Amino acid sequence: MASAPIIPDSYNHVLAEFECLDPLLSALRLDSSRLKCTCIAVSKRWLALGSSGGGLNLIQKDGWKQRLFLAHKEGAISRVACCLHDEDYVAVATSQGLVVVWELNQERRGKPERIYVSSEHKGRKVTALCWDTAALRVFVGDHVGKVSAIKINTSKHGKAAATFVMFPVQIITTVDSRVVQLDYLDGRLLISSLTRTYLCDTERQKFWKIGNKERDGEFGACFFPVGKNSGNQQPLIYCARPGSRMWEVNFDGEVQSTHQFKQLLSSPPLPVVTLRLDPHYTSSSCSPQSLSFPKLLYLTEHCVMTWTERGIYIFLPQSVQVLLWSEIKDIQDIAVYKSELFCLHTNGKVVHLSLLLVDRCIERLIRRGFWTLAARVCCLFQNSIISCRARKNLPLDKLEHLKSQLDASTQQDLIMQLEELISKLEPLDSACSSRRSSISSHESFSVLDSGIYRVISRRGSQSDEDSCSLHSQTFSEDERLKEFPAHQEDEQVELDNVSHASVTVEADRNETFLPFSIPLSFRSPSPLVSLQAVKESVSSFVRKTTEKIGTLHISPDTRGRQEAKDDEQLQELTVNLVASPQEEKELEPQSCQLPEEDHLRDLKAATAEAIAKLQDPLVLLEPQSMRRALQEWLIYLEEKLGSKEHSASSIKKSKTVCAEEERAVLEENLRLDATDGDPADKEQSCILEDCTEKENADETCVSKTMCENSTDSKGPLDCCFQVSPPCVIEPDVQKDLVELTTLCFELRVFSCGNGEAEESSDGSLPLAASWTLACRFMRSYFFLLDLKRLKQCIITMYATSPNVWETYIAGLKELTCHSPVTLAMENEDMLKILKQLHDLGPWDDSPILLVHAQRLYEKFGETALRPLIKFHPSILPTDIKQLCRNDPAHFLAYLDSLVKSKPEDKRSCLLRSLLQPESVRLDWLCLAVSHDAPQRANTVDVEGNPRPRSHLFTWGYNQLILLLIKLPADFVTKEKMADICKSHGFWPGYLILCLELDRRIEAFTNIAHLDDLSLLNGEDGSIPETIEEWKFLLHLAQNHSTAFHHHGPENGNTVSNGSPSCPDCITVENVALLLAKAIGPNRALPLLQECGLTLELSERFTDVCEILRIAEKRQRALIQSMLERCDRFLWSQQA
Repeated sequence: MASAPIIPDSYNHVLAEFECLDPLLSALRLDSSRLKCTCIAVSKRWLALGSSGGGLNLIQKDGWKQRLFLAHKEGAISRVACCLHDEDYVAVATSQGLVVVWELNQERRGKPERIYVSSEHKGRKVTALCWDTAALRVFVGDHVGKVSAIKINTSKHGKAAATFVMFPVQIITTVDSRVVQLDYLDGRLLISSLTRTYLCDTERQKFWKIGNKERDGEFGACFFPVGKNSGNQQPLIYCARPGSRMWEVNFDGEVQSTHQFKQLLSSPPLPVVTLRLDPHYTSSSCSPQSLSFPKLLYLTEHCVMTWTERGIYIFLPQSVQVLLWSEIKDIQDIAVYKSELFCLHTNGKVVHLSLLLVDRCIERLIRRGFWTLAARVCCLFQNSIISCRARKNLPLDKLEHLKSQLDASTQQDLIMQLEELISKLEPLDSACSSRRSSISSHESFSVLDSGIYRVISRRGSQSDEDSCSLHSQTFSEDERLKEFPAHQEDEQVELDNVSHASVTVEADRNETFLPFSIPLSFRSPSPLVSLQAVKESVSSFVRKTTEKIGTLHISPDTRGRQEAKDDEQLQELTVNLVASPQEEKELEPQSCQLPEEDHLRDLKAATAEAIAKLQDPLVLLEPQSMRRALQEWLIYLEEKLGSKEHSASSIKKSKTVCAEEERAVLEENLRLDATDGDPADKEQSCILEDCTEKENADETCVSKTMCENSTDSKGPLDCCFQVSPPCVIEPDVQKDLVELTTLCFELRVFSCGNGEAEESSDGSLPLAASWTLACRFMRSYFFLLDLKRLKQCIITMYATSPNVWETYIAGLKELTCHSPVTLAMENEDMLKILKQLHDLGPWDDSPILLVHAQRLYEKFGETALRPLIKFHPSILPTDIKQLCRNDPAHFLAYLDSLVKSKPEDKRSCLLRSLLQPESVRLDWLCLAVSHDAPQRANTVDVEGNPRPRSHLFTWGYNQLILLLIKLPADFVTKEKMADICKSHGFWPGYLILCLELDRRIEAFTNIAHLDDLSLLNGEDGSIPETIEEWKFLLHLAQNHSTAFHHHGPENGNTVSNGSPSCPDCITVENVALLLAKAIGPNRALPLLQECGLTLELSERFTDVCEILRIAEKRQRALIQSMLERCDRFLWSQQA
């Protein structure tokens, strides 16, 4: 067999295509001869595809769903650009030269709308579009060299300042030839034309030509941002030059050096990893390539990418190296985002490529089940895989498993090449070699950090790590994303990392994966048999392992510090560190933990079976079927990991206590219901009797972790928590156990001690029994619950059951009882504790920080809440609301401080992000208007109308209330908010909501009751807009004046209608003056005569009207004079 060429070890990156976008184009009907894709753009969220029919398709990259279609009647789409810093905006250029800016309104869940159409380049071909990196500004370049900027002003970012004339389009410059490429960074605009490159400072309006030598043709240029660790170093600029060269330019436009890549491009092209073709590599060198780079694009860190008609080229310009080049022909355009490339071909086809390390590429192929392609890539990149870094990501067991999946009859050559590669990866020390040689030819093993031996079958099986992925043949991408949030495939999977992540479900190709160590016919009867042969050779290693296990029981201070670092690390530590002395004695004599594996074998098999059932769409989409599958699995979990240390008498005693507690809770619940006269009392009484009969018949219904000897017990919730497993569990096994256990809690599938599972969500149990079972379940399996998901579930599903939250907090306290923060809580002051928490960060969203906040609040009260705003978003307002649910005023103080900690222009965005779920908006509004507020009797009269001037009262949370009111919401929510404001007498907010709900008549009525003319202003739209509204307001003012004089003055000061003593009161004369200012005195007088109100007007009204007429004439004359001057100036410029 002739040896296949091997790629040199200097190449460790590759371009790979993992998914084909042809079905997407077919669904969008962009694969026909009549309609095809003409341009492409990409951002973090969107893939934008412009079509020859004038349509723009926006596809959400996550799952390739949520398509938006934006139609254009101005011609085919020629260019498209997505705003990277605000993905709610997209700019589109059409074949007629028009530039359309769209606001997608995704945050408001509204329809996309055109917010600006620029005709500055009409009749020309737009060749480049580029967004500002900070502001809402689009730069446009066309084929004659004209460059303009479009400034976008939207209500989302505040109203633009009022000016006499607004010029949203600004002409930047006109260069000498067609604009090839635009790029923008930190206030500098880079313009590349056919002859040279220009640098423009858009803030100071300065221009520089880069270099002295011109060029002729399409040559790109781009900014090169510096890394995060580069200190104060300024960004660089790279400009393409003829002959495969690049200029390196500093940020001031000065050429620093010229880089030559011609000779470096004589190396052969690297293959593209794709499912369409097998990768091939030719080791023979080609001639040096003298190329012209039409565009330069910044790709990830340290890389610059370009393309020609021959292929794609990726450079490391700072070190003057070619990272790779691959032969891909007929490329029209490429859009990049980080390491993703979307290539648009001349025939309209789109290809999605990823730039990644070779070992990551192979690992992803193995996960997806593309065994043959993964093996071929391994053989091609042998030199890279042998390197230390690749061996870390591709250990021996993965390569062994890959080899076992190949067909021995048809892929013998590939298997031999893999065996040759594996032989080069053999350990060099003799001890490891002897251990490996004594293993069965069909099995291998690895040693975890805890000292556990993991036996892996090489034939017809898979490794435990692959089994964690839970491959499925029946799940489509959308179905899988609905239930299980999949991991990002490019993240490294560590063998010994126990996390609370969701189960990853991926599709394979006709391979059935069997998770865990399910006995098969060709396997050894027991792992003990396989390991017995190597007992003598590994005896010394076992002693070291035993010592290592002993060192895992480190000091409480160290353990607490690690707990505070990360939630995933927390779960791993609690498995190994929080062991009782009895467990330590059991662990020491065990060399390989084989008895524990035998003990959990049935549980592993049941877990694998349960996960396989949950992969079935018929089960996954049917909640009752999911519950049944989880109920069957819970029997094994309770049998293997439930507490078995109680004697028969203590079990009976605990059972009696449990029954009495449950009965007391149910009876209390029935008494509460009876006070409300609920007709369901009879039904609940029957339920109580049924539960009592069941308790009498069941002698083993006990809590798994109940402390029978507890003397300070306060109730059913003050029981011990199982915060550590009763035995050592392998990380990959625990990962699946955590997923299923958490799923049980989320679906309310709980269990009693006799192994018969109960579900409390079908209505057969009252709420009190439901939360009782939930608390017991948490105490029994706290070590198997994903603490983040558990917290979210409790907040959403058990909001009315505070006992469940208290149990969750109690479990976290038990988990962190030896944390250094907990120990310092007794002696240190609050500032030192807060500093210690800050130093232990970053916390992300770890629940451990939440329990420390709970301890701070319990000790220091409200003063401890305000400093917690610096830990946002690790601690959310919903968490604080749970902490101080008995004193809502403390929560309001925290929320108000959190909002005010941000600049005014960012407070609305912050508050909107905190309203999750949306229903908390009404709860927070009710709290804000009912605390630190004036008495209702001072703002609302006996008839429910506003008292005069009551809107001027001071409200403690006025800013917070107004922010909640002004945030976008649906019509029903706005109506409920209006009712809340009216019932509490918060009239400023009520008037705002009335105008938003188009209840203008009601708004004017309340303004008349408030008796404040300043409320009738045009800024918020409260001034009348129609003649009918003016008539209605005039009659309100007349009736208000009559009622005022009839009842007499409240303060003893008589005022005449229209007197200067009340310039801001709602009187007929004041409203008439406002009418004259709004529509003019000549139109106001006939309207007043029609209403019969002229007799109530004084001489002051006549004088003001005369002044208004004079002012109107002068204003007209001034405008005419200004227009004439502008006209003369424009004619002089043309001359």
